[in-house]
Amino acid sequence: MGEAILEARGVKRTYAFGSVGVPVLLGTDLVVAEGEWLAVLGSSGSGKSTLLHLLGGLDRPDAGGGEIRFMGTPIAVTNSRALDVYRNRDIGFVFQFYHLLPELTVLENAMLPAMIGGWTGLASARRRDAEAHARTLLDSFGLSQRLAHQPGQLSGGERQRVAIARALVNKPRVLLADEPTGNLDAHTGTGILELLAARHASGLTMVMVTHDPEVAARATRVVRLVGGRVE
Repeated sequence: MGEAILEARGVKRTYAFGSVGVPVLLGTDLVVAEGEWLAVLGSSGSGKSTLLHLLGGLDRPDAGGGEIRFMGTPIAVTNSRALDVYRNRDIGFVFQFYHLLPELTVLENAMLPAMIGGWTGLASARRRDAEAHARTLLDSFGLSQRLAHQPGQLSGGERQRVAIARALVNKPRVLLADEPTGNLDAHTGTGILELLAARHASGLTMVMVTHDPEVAARATRVVRLVGGRVE
């Protein structure tokens, strides 16, 4: 494993439900080494998704509640452009429920992060490279015959493979996966884990949260989130 690429330092996160504050993370520390596959195991409601969202810059810690660092530098919370670039280029996200856009084709969904990155409508070499990479990813995932299909025409496993291709299209440094097999049957879920394992073997750093010890066992390191802290 390499040096630390992603860190949570004393992170606290509290959510407000009406006038009541509900603490979820109570000073969480976590270090992710470059090139590792880290699984965060925990029961439902333990804060796993919250931690992943904080690591990916989709959410922020409480005021004065610690910080998230990428490559040793705190995520820029005052520079919205830098934060957008971090979320779009450095981090890839895979969610349990896919979040594909139903009106777009498989290829268009996979290319979405590149299009959001400012390449929409540009007849440029950069756009062509993004499309070529998306096609390569989808082909390697067995979806070459599905490029013009829409998500509603796909099985659950196929939708998740499209979601993974979308997460990888900008060649991120870290892949964050939130219960990536939680919405799939056992056989299909195993296929998704094999796909992720192949990406990890090629050098991709991955953080995966799950409630399933058998899924977590596929990772190179497992930590447990209990009582708002990482054990």
